[in-house]
Amino acid sequence: MYSSRVACSYIIKIWIEGYAVSFSRLAGAAYISKLFALAVWIAAGSKLDIVEINHRARQPVFTKKAVNTIAVTVEHETSSGFAGVNQKGRVLSVTVDEETIEPFILNTLKNPELAIKLASRANLPAADDIYLQQFQQLFPSGQFSEAAKIAANSPRGILRTSQTIEQFKAVLMQPGQLSPILQYFSILLERGKLNTHESLELARPVLVQGRKQLLEKWLKEDKFAHALPGRQSSKIVVYAKRVGFTPDYASLLQHITRLNPDSGAEFATSLINEETGPLVDVQRVVDIFMAQNLRPEQGYLQTKLLEMNLLNAPQVADAILGNAMFSHYDRPSVANLCEKARLLQRALEHYEDISDIKCVLVHTNILNTDWLVNYFGKLTVDQTVDCFCEMLKVNIRQNLQIVVQAATKYSDLVGPVRLIEMFESFKTFEGLYYYLGSIVNLSTDPEVHFKYMQAATRTGQISKAERICRESNYYSPEKGKNFFKEAKLTDRLPLIIVCDRFDFVHDLVLFLYQNGLGNFIEVYVQKVNSQRAPQVIRGPLDVDADEAMIKNLLASVTGPIPVDELVEEVEERNRLKLILPWLEARIAMGITDVGLYNVRAKILIDRNQNPEAFLKENTIYDPLTVGQHCEKRDPTLAYIAYARGFCDEELIRLTNENSMFKQQARYLVKRRQLELWAQTLQPDNMHRRQLVDQVVSTAVPESQNPEDVSVTVKAFLAADLPIELIEMLEKIVLEPSAFSDNANLKKLLLLTTIQSETGKVMSYIDDIEGIDVCEIARIAIENGLFEEALTLFRKHKMHLEAMNVLVEHVVSIDRASQYATKVNEPVVWSRLGKAQLDGLRIKDAIDSYIKAEDSTNYMETLREPKIDTELRVAYAKTDRLHDTEEFLTMSNVADQLSAGEQVFEAGLYDAARLLFSAISNWAILATTSIYLGDNQAAVDCARKAVKLYENKGYFEELMQLLEAGLGLERAHMGMFTELSISYAKHKPSKLMEHLKLFWSRINIPKVIRASEQARRWPELVFLYVHYDEFDNAVLAMMERSADAWDHSQFKDIIVKVANVELYYKSLSFYLQEQPTLLTDLLTVLVARIDHTRAVKIFQKTDNLPLIKPYLIAVQHLDLPAINEAYHDLLIEEEDYATSRDSLSNHENFDQLKESIGLSKDDKLFKDAMITAASSNSNGVVEELLEYFVKIVGWREYQTTTEGLRSAEPVEETEQEPIIGPGFGGRLMLNQGPSKGTVMGQPGGGMQS
Repeated sequence: MYSSRVACSYIIKIWIEGYAVSFSRLAGAAYISKLFALAVWIAAGSKLDIVEINHRARQPVFTKKAVNTIAVTVEHETSSGFAGVNQKGRVLSVTVDEETIEPFILNTLKNPELAIKLASRANLPAADDIYLQQFQQLFPSGQFSEAAKIAANSPRGILRTSQTIEQFKAVLMQPGQLSPILQYFSILLERGKLNTHESLELARPVLVQGRKQLLEKWLKEDKFAHALPGRQSSKIVVYAKRVGFTPDYASLLQHITRLNPDSGAEFATSLINEETGPLVDVQRVVDIFMAQNLRPEQGYLQTKLLEMNLLNAPQVADAILGNAMFSHYDRPSVANLCEKARLLQRALEHYEDISDIKCVLVHTNILNTDWLVNYFGKLTVDQTVDCFCEMLKVNIRQNLQIVVQAATKYSDLVGPVRLIEMFESFKTFEGLYYYLGSIVNLSTDPEVHFKYMQAATRTGQISKAERICRESNYYSPEKGKNFFKEAKLTDRLPLIIVCDRFDFVHDLVLFLYQNGLGNFIEVYVQKVNSQRAPQVIRGPLDVDADEAMIKNLLASVTGPIPVDELVEEVEERNRLKLILPWLEARIAMGITDVGLYNVRAKILIDRNQNPEAFLKENTIYDPLTVGQHCEKRDPTLAYIAYARGFCDEELIRLTNENSMFKQQARYLVKRRQLELWAQTLQPDNMHRRQLVDQVVSTAVPESQNPEDVSVTVKAFLAADLPIELIEMLEKIVLEPSAFSDNANLKKLLLLTTIQSETGKVMSYIDDIEGIDVCEIARIAIENGLFEEALTLFRKHKMHLEAMNVLVEHVVSIDRASQYATKVNEPVVWSRLGKAQLDGLRIKDAIDSYIKAEDSTNYMETLREPKIDTELRVAYAKTDRLHDTEEFLTMSNVADQLSAGEQVFEAGLYDAARLLFSAISNWAILATTSIYLGDNQAAVDCARKAVKLYENKGYFEELMQLLEAGLGLERAHMGMFTELSISYAKHKPSKLMEHLKLFWSRINIPKVIRASEQARRWPELVFLYVHYDEFDNAVLAMMERSADAWDHSQFKDIIVKVANVELYYKSLSFYLQEQPTLLTDLLTVLVARIDHTRAVKIFQKTDNLPLIKPYLIAVQHLDLPAINEAYHDLLIEEEDYATSRDSLSNHENFDQLKESIGLSKDDKLFKDAMITAASSNSNGVVEELLEYFVKIVGWREYQTTTEGLRSAEPVEETEQEPIIGPGFGGRLMLNQGPSKGTVMGQPGGGMQS
């Protein structure tokens, strides 16, 4: 990297490959920001990196942005913008609308400062008025420096006028300060070049002070305008004498003459007539003026002058023509004389007739090759081709290299097709080879690629032909195949490559076989592409080749062969046994390829060599493939294969087609798949009946696994097959089997029968034992089978349940009486008595109760509301309060409100209190308590009456009542609490004020619930804090952050929580909602959190920059997570100085992979091994070993290749091509012959 400051270069190790760099500065802040721009192009794409250098504190940070990179741009002159192509392939045209951009910035963005800067930089007219207005505001106010900047940066220099200079000159200079005019000029010089008027105004005071060095410095830096006002060139000599400077007068004269001939004449006169002698050579003056007066009418004189020089001094004529001093002479005549004078280049420059040009071109041994190649660019296409043909016709050996160079350079202009035809017409395949070799990699023309293959083949460059065959995607495959077939090469590899790439394998194999080139077939499958072996085998099979030849060919293949394709090829031709030796050899090698065992299975099946054992025991073959092979041969074997591989759909289809329902049933029972059962038990399945019969008769009875039966039952239930299910359950429950004692199956049989076959229920009840009687009876009753339920209860001597069925469901009191008489049990008689009582058979009910010896139900006949009411009043009036309380606890039908009102009106308040308390009439009870003098109880009742106020909607009255009660001496916690709840529900604006005043006198938990229900979140947080529920307070603030969150309050509370998980929840909460306050929160939690866990939270969300101050604050703890996070952040910010300091002061890092990678890049393999050993990681060590194996193998390959190349002999024959390949090993068309060589090769030979 070159440093302009110290004028020297440095070697700097940069880890990013750069293709272009630049430095820039951004102004507008306290200090100038220095930027380093680096353009990078890599395989994955292109990008532009802009990095800030030496960032200062308090400076705005330069934000790095990644955009969709525009790969190529070009200036678009029409729009004064640029056109480009981005990575997505879109063509973009970008330009600025000069008419609208300034109004947009002023009116929409409201940014006059940006508008001024943009107008100054781009010379936009829209901001002229703004500049004039700002200048007129700043100048009168004495802000001359700012006014000077406005004038200097004004668009199109609208303020850089003589009037502005006069305004600055008119300002009086303050003592000790720089004059405003000098401030103005210094700003102009910093910005760029001065105009003519500014240059003269600044030069005057500088020259008066004698500081010509400063003026020379500005002239060298191109800060001054060089034009002189008016015709004052005669003063140049006078000025130069006065300052003691001797300029280059000849150059000055030439410049002035070109601008103004009259001034030039005046200046020349002053130079010649100088008192001390001429200041410039007279001949030089003449030459300068002659060059300015080339007139057409003087053409004959120019011709005469050139003829004289060509005849007598050709070198002078060559110089004159080279300097282009004349332009009106006779060009054909001069061209003829140049040819005679052996100035062949000048002759070609002046000849226009093609015949004359061709006559001169044949002397290529005299002409300069580079000049000649460039000369062809001045001719037309037809002239160029004619010249090429003439050069090849005259001396092809001498001129071929030049023609190839020129053809390569002008290939796009002339066209490859025409040039190919030209080379072919002269039968020079060497020239065609080198010409096409230089353009084939850039061309997409199929003919170019095909002709290059032809030329390379005919010049013996078979390796080049192979490369094109292998890599090119543009040549015609058919033409390439036919050409190589006809070429009769000793090496058929190009033909093999073409056929392999474009799927001409069958044609290739037949061609090679029919022409006795069997060895190339082996080369193809052994070295080129063993994957094509199945297609290769197809050819010999189609022509009935010898089986031994095919077997040997297969045995010779060492690479991988697609077994399935090979089997398909031989199976189509019924020659499967042909590959048996190859198959057995592969299996003997321990290869467990599925395809191999598929073939083995097929052969065993075809030969009937105990295939059933193989299909059951082998686990490698593909059941689906083998099963399909067996279907037409033996369905039983196909069933075994499908069952082995759980090929459900194929097995169902096979068993249906071959009526193998018994096997299907067994498979379904053992498979235990409800989805498969549902598929086979579909109503539209024509084979369902046969399948069900086999399941019922064979599959389920054979099974010994309860899970099999369970899934089968579920399947029948899901398919809604109750009749079939009953048949199956009868088979395994009622008949001897492994499931005869299964209570669940017995229950299922009864339930299914109850729902589907009610006629069989009674017989099953008689036959089945060991069931849940109550459950079965309940379901029977629900389905209306009352007699069956009665029979079930009677069978199991559950007489009370049987009586319930008779009186509740059968509803027969007579049958119930008979049954009670039969069983004669007290509980039965008691239940019968209740039923008779409900049926108003009072006498029979009393008899039944007597037989049951049950008197508990006597009250049923004695209840009467009026009697109970009067009894309560009588108790009150006789002051029997104890009896009243006892009566209230008993079951009664009294009208207690009426009794209470009667007692209250009679003044019996104690009794009234008992009655009103029993019915919770709090309003009247409060009045009663007042009459009794129990004010506290009255308040309690009033509080309970609050609900009444709320139910009636008297919210204001309720709150006024409670507020009035707060001032009483005996106001207790309940009043404050109820008022808080009322505020929360009906007047939330007063709740917070009330809580702040009386939080210590309320029941906080109760108010917390009310506040939560009323969604009063700030008040809820306040209550949690004062109830020391800090965890709940933090959760409430985070969950209801919009209303309850306050940063200062949150910081005070979070440090008091008991659950440490809230620390990390709060970090996530601040990250989502208050990221700018994260650092402040972390400062509070720094002594309480797990720093490693905290850092991981921000690493997962890629928000480490937000906590940089926190990382710096806790880095002294030297934790690996902290160090790595901070180090990654510094690398991202490219702050290498701080990163280096961090690495030197802290030790805990986990950068093993990075360390090993750097050691690999620097080839410090010992260091890499030491680092891997210290990692104690098997994965790291194995990865390093794999790397060493790769590089050692590559080096061994390079050594072997170089040894083979050095051992190849170099043959020299006269029949070798005229031009060696690439002129010395490279396709360099501008390399001429060297001494002792012919066209760049020793002895004219060709280097292979």
